[in-house]
Amino acid sequence: MAGRWRALAALSLAELLALSLWFSASAVLPALSREWSLGSSGRASLTIAVQLGFIAGTLASALGNLPDVWSPRSLMIAASSRRHRQRGARAHRRQPGARRWRCASSPASRWPEPILRDEDHRHLVPRGRGLAIGILIGALTVGSATPHLIRGVTDLPWRETLLAASGLAAIAALIVWLGVSEGPHRFPPARFDVRMAAAVFTERPLRLACFGYFGHMWELYAMWAWLGVFFAASLAARGAAGYAGLNASLATFVAMAAGAAGCYAGGIVSDRWGRTTLTMAAMALSGTCALLIGLTFGGPRG
Repeated sequence: MAGRWRALAALSLAELLALSLWFSASAVLPALSREWSLGSSGRASLTIAVQLGFIAGTLASALGNLPDVWSPRSLMIAASSRRHRQRGARAHRRQPGARRWRCASSPASRWPEPILRDEDHRHLVPRGRGLAIGILIGALTVGSATPHLIRGVTDLPWRETLLAASGLAAIAALIVWLGVSEGPHRFPPARFDVRMAAAVFTERPLRLACFGYFGHMWELYAMWAWLGVFFAASLAARGAAGYAGLNASLATFVAMAAGAAGCYAGGIVSDRWGRTTLTMAAMALSGTCALLIGLTFGGPRG
């Protein structure tokens, strides 16, 4: 049992570091806007390119059934290494073609999440699966907020901020390479069958779960992508220096990373109350926050 939790700890840390690149463009968007003279439409198109790249990566992983066809450990190492190289190169590119490059480099950003979840399931007994998923999603949450932390506690220019996040992704690949082995109950490689993608939607419970997840991601990822810009504009509108002493970047990190506590608690509760009930309550709460956050614009002063 101890080995399972050590594996979970290593996978969670690797996920946190690998996903530090996820919203890195959002973390440096104000600086990019100034240097590239981006207006509202330019900022929106850059953010859309990020999301389109994520969608492409997720679809490639799902349609190709990659974690079942190839070793999840090898995929994780390859995806994290690829993200490190691409984002490091992107940090030195100028504006022309940047959105195309961002969209093209984003697919690997989404690979670690499903790969890690799949690999973790093979290490843990069903009884602790809710808690394990809670820990993994908590790591995803903190990792997504990490570029805002880098931006908030340093004076690094935007290129160096991206390079720092890129270095964390390289460390993630190293952690998986050195500290993670294949689970003892590894499934044999599966044959690729594109029909399996459509078969998921023939079962009503799975279909409802997929559409529910789609709706949740619609509001959550949009809020994460724009939260830093929202906080910065809110402070400017009030002429305030920060929120309780935190600048806009640090406030964004705290707001995003605080969700990790909810993920952990949700994992524990789901094993006791049932995952369906807990999921519905969590989605309702998340959606309510997304609806109400606009009312906080402009205040209070820090």
